[in-house]
Amino acid sequence: MSTSKSVSSNSLSAATSGLLISRVVSALFGLSNALKHDQLLSTPLSSYTHLKEGIFLFKNGIDPYSGGTFRHSPLLLALFSVVLPESQKYASLLWTAFDFAGAWALVSIWRARQNVRKTSRDTVVAASYLLNPYVFLPTLALSSSSLQSSITLLTLKYAAEGQASPSLFFLSVLMHIDLSTLTLLLPILLLLISDPQSHLASPRPLTSNLRRTLPLFGEFVLYTAVLSVASTVIVGGIQWIPQTWGATLTLPDLTPNTGVWWYFFTEMFDHFRPFFLMVFSVHLLIYVVPMCIKFQYDPLYATFLLLGVLGTFKAYPTLSDPGLFFSALSIFPEVHPYLRHPIVTALIHLHAALLMPLFNHLWLNTGTGNANFFYASTLVFACGNGAGLIDAVWAGLRIAIGKDTEGYVVVQE
Repeated sequence: MSTSKSVSSNSLSAATSGLLISRVVSALFGLSNALKHDQLLSTPLSSYTHLKEGIFLFKNGIDPYSGGTFRHSPLLLALFSVVLPESQKYASLLWTAFDFAGAWALVSIWRARQNVRKTSRDTVVAASYLLNPYVFLPTLALSSSSLQSSITLLTLKYAAEGQASPSLFFLSVLMHIDLSTLTLLLPILLLLISDPQSHLASPRPLTSNLRRTLPLFGEFVLYTAVLSVASTVIVGGIQWIPQTWGATLTLPDLTPNTGVWWYFFTEMFDHFRPFFLMVFSVHLLIYVVPMCIKFQYDPLYATFLLLGVLGTFKAYPTLSDPGLFFSALSIFPEVHPYLRHPIVTALIHLHAALLMPLFNHLWLNTGTGNANFFYASTLVFACGNGAGLIDAVWAGLRIAIGKDTEGYVVVQE
């Protein structure tokens, strides 16, 4: 039995290694030229083309935020002004390295949750991220959403390992890149004062003193303030704030994407726009407290669920956002038997994955379709994301129900 298990594990590792090599090779074949303008893979906040344009303006002494099209964080502007390779092939390798860092972080989170140094499932966890098409394709398009996913996983890695300072620092960097990730602050603070191990099957009230989160919150505010001052110094003013953080709240660019915001506000009358911007923005926040209260005994799972909320409802999503959510599901194998409709969710995503590029092409390339076609396909995609999120919530709650000889017994308090 052990021999067959070892052979199976070696076969899995060999197959995964072959696929990973193919992934690196594919990054060198110039596919980014064909994909970097794809609206499913990048947005105005994550576009590689916009990033290079901003770097060119910045290096030539022109304020990149003055034109109203550059919306990347000044931190990315400063970083890639130094390290971005001139060759697009080398840039593809750099983006692939970001994904490998994300996969390493995801495996580290899995190990921290199991409280072990190494497991036989490490390869499966890494492959669930590196070989996920929703993660892989934005990397080929050189979308900065891939970098954002890696930073998110690094934030969770250090939080799961109890290293507060690097976790809060990466969270602050993440918030500077995308303001909507501020929704992850509360569950990460709870994770830092508890432990990452699974308590879904034995729920109990949080025993840690919530006052312990106050110095952690103060440290996060300090990092955010320092990075904000650094961003202001980099660009010589605060004009970056409305163009980056403000874009998440005001939706100035209605370029089509995989989200549910853009078409709604395309059809919106101007005098209703502020009200519905407030409604859509608040909608992201209303999940935070309920998730953290209900899953206070397992804040890592609450963070995972909020990643699903962001992947479904944020203002400027790409395929990377739900891709991160579904890849992270691999570190919660205890809930897999309790998922109600995984096949239906997978089929909805397959359906949307076929429809979105097709309807986008019919609308923008051949002119035989219109915006309604593409938006209908993104609604199917949102339904798939929502189905996965609801199923994960159900599974996380259902695992707390045990079974005895007389029937089901609720062990949740």
